[in-house]
Amino acid sequence: MKIVIVEDEQAASENLTYLLKNLNPNIEVLTVLDSVRSSVAYFSSPTEAELVFMDIHLADGLSFEIFDQVKINKPVIFTTAYDQYALKAFKVNSIDYLLKPVDEDELAKALTQFEVQSQLESTPKVQMEGLLDLIKANSKTYKTTYLVSLRDQLIPIKTSSIAYLYIDTGIVKGITKDNKSYTIDKKMEDIERELDPTNFYRVNRQFIVQKDAIDNIKYYFNGKLILNVLPIFKEQIVVSKAKSAAFKKWINS
Repeated sequence: MKIVIVEDEQAASENLTYLLKNLNPNIEVLTVLDSVRSSVAYFSSPTEAELVFMDIHLADGLSFEIFDQVKINKPVIFTTAYDQYALKAFKVNSIDYLLKPVDEDELAKALTQFEVQSQLESTPKVQMEGLLDLIKANSKTYKTTYLVSLRDQLIPIKTSSIAYLYIDTGIVKGITKDNKSYTIDKKMEDIERELDPTNFYRVNRQFIVQKDAIDNIKYYFNGKLILNVLPIFKEQIVVSKAKSAAFKKWINS
């Protein structure tokens, strides 16, 4: 089996090559391409490749841009660092994928699926567009600064400096890591959408916390959790049983 790897991280491409050879010594890696530009140049000419492994994020753009410039009549298995929620959407679109770092058992399954579906000539455009929409949604730009009023001043507060936000008698307050309090003239729902979910989590209706502000987590009754944060918050911060599993997954990501 002849394979082309599109991957801009040398360690990742070397690991994938090693795993492929370990699973099937007859596999031949024809080339490793590290950019959109080099991939377009390579696939502009006929290739003996039977299968392509393609990272989504390359040094000069998204790998989907390759398909806008050249036709690839080969099955493609994408590799991605996205979490399992995103990967479920990949499955809906019937696109093969592997979560990075690549697991040998998952790689073996993908190769088996390729052999079973070897009659597949290309990745349908509608599938590619669906996955591209997903990646763009996950690559959105999040808010980095809030402009807040303080007496007769307007002060820019970086979101990275915010430890947590909470609702106090209908008003959203933001507490910074140096324990300063600012009123943010927005609804909690809007703020939740504007903040990077990698760093911020809405633990309940009243409270959004930044990951770095969490000092420790205590078990509470009925599967609930209690958060202790820094700077210290005056009230108990409770994570419901319904949210506790997702919250622990977020913390551990």
